[in-house]
Amino acid sequence: MKTLDAINISGREALPLIEGGKGISISNWRSAGAWAATGGVGTVSCVNADSYDKAGNVIPQIYRGKTRSERHQELIKYGIEGGVDQVKRAWELSNGNGRLHINVLWEMGGAEPTLHGILERTKGLVSGVTCGAGMPYALAELVAQYGVYFHPIVSSARAFSALWKRAYHKYAALLGSVVYEDPWLAGGHNGLSNKEDPQAPQDPYPRVLELRTLLRKLGLDQLPIVMAGSVWYLRDWKDWINNSELGPIIFQFGSRPLLTKESPVSDEWKRVVSNLSEGDILLHRFSPTGFYSSAVKNSFIAGLTARDQRQVEYVREPDGDLTEAFDLGPRKKPLFVRPEDKARIEGWVSQGFSVPMRTPDSTVIFETPEKAAEIRTDQRDCMGCLSACLFSSWSQSETTTGRPADPRSFCIQKTLQDIAHGGPVDQNLMFAGHSAYHFSEDPFYSNGFIPTVKQLVDRIQTGD
Repeated sequence: MKTLDAINISGREALPLIEGGKGISISNWRSAGAWAATGGVGTVSCVNADSYDKAGNVIPQIYRGKTRSERHQELIKYGIEGGVDQVKRAWELSNGNGRLHINVLWEMGGAEPTLHGILERTKGLVSGVTCGAGMPYALAELVAQYGVYFHPIVSSARAFSALWKRAYHKYAALLGSVVYEDPWLAGGHNGLSNKEDPQAPQDPYPRVLELRTLLRKLGLDQLPIVMAGSVWYLRDWKDWINNSELGPIIFQFGSRPLLTKESPVSDEWKRVVSNLSEGDILLHRFSPTGFYSSAVKNSFIAGLTARDQRQVEYVREPDGDLTEAFDLGPRKKPLFVRPEDKARIEGWVSQGFSVPMRTPDSTVIFETPEKAAEIRTDQRDCMGCLSACLFSSWSQSETTTGRPADPRSFCIQKTLQDIAHGGPVDQNLMFAGHSAYHFSEDPFYSNGFIPTVKQLVDRIQTGD
């Protein structure tokens, strides 16, 4: 195994090993501080981060505003207080070692005011901001006000080129790295473009080489590229280390830090990831962001998949082969579907899926009365956790996207808050990268062994 040399990251030398940011309290102060203490880069997630009372208990994020806009402002306040609390605690735990980054999603609700609020109150503690899930053109200008490095997350050279031309060239001195996140294999939200086939993963090497070629043309020869997404054994990436063609490379680990002593996830969560098999992660498009995302196949994902399959096209007047009428809702206004779909609808209704719910795409899905009521309640209780939400039709710029709410999706804030704070993992969205099945095969974790972060980082440096 080749030796990992320290590399300049966010203005200071550190191990080229980054803890990947995982939102809603999963990459928290304890995991990030411990990772930084090893000499690497710890990442605090500042997506709806937890804050604590004087006794050290998590302060529940309860929304009392009567309108979505009022609740959105509460969300931003929670985000700032939580982010500041997390950063300060992580800094103390790190003992000033390594580097401490924070991670946000550009598509999260209130991303800009939240970042301003956190960086204003943590000066000298945060060295870098990683940001993806969208095209964060304004990121560079924002973080430059605080002298902090920025690390955009992209899935192609084309995406970075657009960011550079429009905004980033003005702030090149604070560009800390470019994070290449594999759009097929990374956990959480994935940056697949409309031109890329979700069922046909591409080798990351030529895609990263294309990014390096672009960086060289821009005069950024020595800018590190962070390889993120399904990085497990460094021995699998030995040809990337000290590779003159690729230039400086840093490796990001998202899934492996889940199973450490410092990881805040529940014992049930750790048990589930310890027993995954290859293929147990699904790349899907149910997220209310509209992006593809990767999560463990559990009852929650199965429910969304089944709901999507109980879906038929309809028109309001007979047209072509859409000739069979069925009544929609209490007013009994007929919609027209295909004859074969009418038979499917009757079957679903007989199984208890008796409530039709229209989607924005001239289709209708069928759910049980209980689940339909839950969906409508979740849509009504929206607090604007995304800049624009398909599920509730919220938009932070216009208060509405202008499209009907989509019942095929879900409230991402609700499920991620629940799983992060002890809720049942089988009934919630459980993000994971596609390499997480290695937990069940890697001898490092045999006999139920759970390492400390330091033990994990030491192990990674051996190549295993």
